[in-house]
Amino acid sequence: MDTSRKSPGLLQRLAEGPVICAEGYLFELERRGYLQAGAFVPEAVLEHPEMVRQLHREFVHAGSDVVEAFTYYGHREKLRLIGKEHLLEELNRNALAIAGEVAAESGTLLAGNLSNTNLFEPGDNESINAVRAMFEEQAAWAVDAGADLIIGETFSYTAEALIALDVMRQTGLPTVVTMAFHRADATREGDTAGESARRIADAGADVVGLNCCRGPWTMLPLLEDVAASVDCHIAALPVPYRTHAGEPTFQSLRDPHCDCLLGEMPFPIALDPFTCNRFEIAEFTRKAHALGVNYLGVCCGGAPHHVRAIAEALGRTPPASRYSPDMSKHAFFGTDAMLQAHNTGASDQI
Repeated sequence: MDTSRKSPGLLQRLAEGPVICAEGYLFELERRGYLQAGAFVPEAVLEHPEMVRQLHREFVHAGSDVVEAFTYYGHREKLRLIGKEHLLEELNRNALAIAGEVAAESGTLLAGNLSNTNLFEPGDNESINAVRAMFEEQAAWAVDAGADLIIGETFSYTAEALIALDVMRQTGLPTVVTMAFHRADATREGDTAGESARRIADAGADVVGLNCCRGPWTMLPLLEDVAASVDCHIAALPVPYRTHAGEPTFQSLRDPHCDCLLGEMPFPIALDPFTCNRFEIAEFTRKAHALGVNYLGVCCGGAPHHVRAIAEALGRTPPASRYSPDMSKHAFFGTDAMLQAHNTGASDQI
């Protein structure tokens, strides 16, 4: 595939203004009934490619500039756990082909994707070598597919992110690396968000930042630290859930109003009551952009209407904006002169 088929590329786009990257494939496809929660392996690219293709198109319609191949958790370790390691290459190549098709038809950027392996163990050479090998094979498939950039995401160890970055840089493609912070305001080896971002930026990443785990309001303080620590482009892709200081991640959220959960935590399939609305996502976008963040999106739980909110908060009108809300013609709450007065006059009774 011709890697020069699109212009401008990521770095030029970032120089000209913010770039939007839609994530959230795992949760959205699980909600639609095409992916199993728990292992969260992206088998949908093999079993339901038409649904993955459609979701890519919906995210682009909503304003995403990047079509990220659905290879998150599509690595050797995850497939080994479900007894389907033999499908590894087919899954990755299919995911990249599907995303590449949508990127080509829409003039957006195709991104390869690496992710946390859950195999990395600091100081364990066997683990480190296995992780590197996993990244190398996925990065090679992304290059073969003509990717415009490679994303490495959801790392909780800076050291693992640096291995991924080293592999990503060897492709010669632009790189985006994002860390995921759990309840502690530090990586698993103890780096603050700013320290981790600086180490990754110093190692040559084009874009550094945060994704997943944290909702908008518990990610913002960490973004402030990142912005004060690096001079490169900054990324922010929170989960769209109302996390707070006492429960800073979507895994730590608890729902005292529901006694029918299978366990004590709503994560991952009973988070509905905590979902951010589009206005909250727009507010986060404006606040993050004011800090200097210019690579924006949402992670697990994100849906196309969240992506549209990001785009509109940045002053854009993607195709989906044609259908942005307009209450003026609502039968009871509208203001249009042609509406029936006996309905609009009763709006306070509805």
